[in-house]
Amino acid sequence: MTQDGPAVAMGRSPGLTFRTSRAAQWVAVVCLAASSGACVLTQDLPDPALDVPAQYKYAGKPDAPPSLDWWRGFRSAELTQLMEEAQTVNLDIAAAVSRIVQADAQARQAGAALLPSLSGGGSETYSRTSGSSASGLSIGGREVVNYSASLSASYQLDFWGQNRDALQTAEETANANRFDRDVVALTTLAGVANAYFQVLASQDRLRTAQSNIASAQRILDAIRERRKAGTGTDLDVAQQESVVANQKALVPPLRQTLDQNVNALAVLVSRPPESVRVLGGSLNKIAIPRVTPGLPSELLTQRPDIRRQEAQLASATANIGNARAQFFPTIQLTGNGGYQSSALVSLFQPHAAFFQLVGSATQPIFDGGKILGNFEFAKARQDELLQTYRKTIIQSFADVDNALYSIKQTTIKLQLQRDVVTSSKRAFDLAEQQLRAGTADIVTVLNVQQTLFQAEDALWQAQLARLLAIVSLYQALGGGWEPRMEKPVNAL
Repeated sequence: MTQDGPAVAMGRSPGLTFRTSRAAQWVAVVCLAASSGACVLTQDLPDPALDVPAQYKYAGKPDAPPSLDWWRGFRSAELTQLMEEAQTVNLDIAAAVSRIVQADAQARQAGAALLPSLSGGGSETYSRTSGSSASGLSIGGREVVNYSASLSASYQLDFWGQNRDALQTAEETANANRFDRDVVALTTLAGVANAYFQVLASQDRLRTAQSNIASAQRILDAIRERRKAGTGTDLDVAQQESVVANQKALVPPLRQTLDQNVNALAVLVSRPPESVRVLGGSLNKIAIPRVTPGLPSELLTQRPDIRRQEAQLASATANIGNARAQFFPTIQLTGNGGYQSSALVSLFQPHAAFFQLVGSATQPIFDGGKILGNFEFAKARQDELLQTYRKTIIQSFADVDNALYSIKQTTIKLQLQRDVVTSSKRAFDLAEQQLRAGTADIVTVLNVQQTLFQAEDALWQAQLARLLAIVSLYQALGGGWEPRMEKPVNAL
């Protein structure tokens, strides 16, 4: 054994051991500084500076917001079944869930930069040198076999918080995708409710149209009897025939509307129209829930579109820190170590060991304004999302007020329309009695029945408008949506 003794046996010299210890201490100091300095450039979410009203303009006494399953308030078993099916099988919701998975995967990719990368390798190298000739003597080439096994590690010190800000950007984007899924779900459920009520309204209007056709036909038969008795004219008959034909012409568009809304429900529950059967019924059997909007301040956490914009703003804010950190040096540590030997049996012996540790720093000097442009772009993007966030909040307050006012006005119109139908029906009954008694003027009869037919159809449309206004209020309130955050999976 040589003078170096055990140091040589372990594959390194005493001086090298000392230098390695110094390098390890330096790395530890740098890592500690990096861990404490990574948050120096963390960005705070900008203040939207909004004036949140104390209560809604058209709301009564503040009460609790609606429950999550708001559709049960309409007391329709078929509507509830369609709602639950849509939440499970709707393809738009499924696509939104896939976007969440994609965003989580991107967050894991971004978080990987905060951890060291480690790779291993092994090789067997066979080489042969060419032979040579000297003084007529031939010397053969030499064959060399070399075996090696190694591990390589690399780590970028996140001294300026660049990688951590990149991770936060990806995580907030993933959160925005979660809220986007709730936006899609709320839109889907509102679409199911609207389409179902359209189906009921079409069925009611079809029944009314058939009833009006029968009433108009009775009047036509009475006028024909008057013509036979000599008290009526062909003109009277022709006018009433026109009324009957006009009522019959209203049926095909109503059937088309009914079929289109059934098909819309089929799309929302992800089934072909041929396999969807909607029984429907009547709007008269739908309960009218009492919707309490709660406080305007609660809207900031109830509406998923507001939370989505907030998450996107947070992502853009974190991205500013990432862009600013690119102005500073990048510090990289790289280590490589393993075993190398010309004999496989001695590959993992102490004397075959080797290692290498390299620290490097790279400072951008001139890049043609690329880093500066990226930083300015990040700031402008944050400002854009801040303004969009503010507009979304203001628009949400307006949506609730519009829905509340719409419910109030459609309720008033519905009551007035019911009075119109009651009066029109009484006038029609009297006109029909006078017509059969031979004392009614045909023009009066024509006017009265047209008024009744239009009033009855308008009544169903008024009932539909009130139900749609209630659905719009649920949607404006976020559908009773309750914030539920799922922590994204990342590399930390």
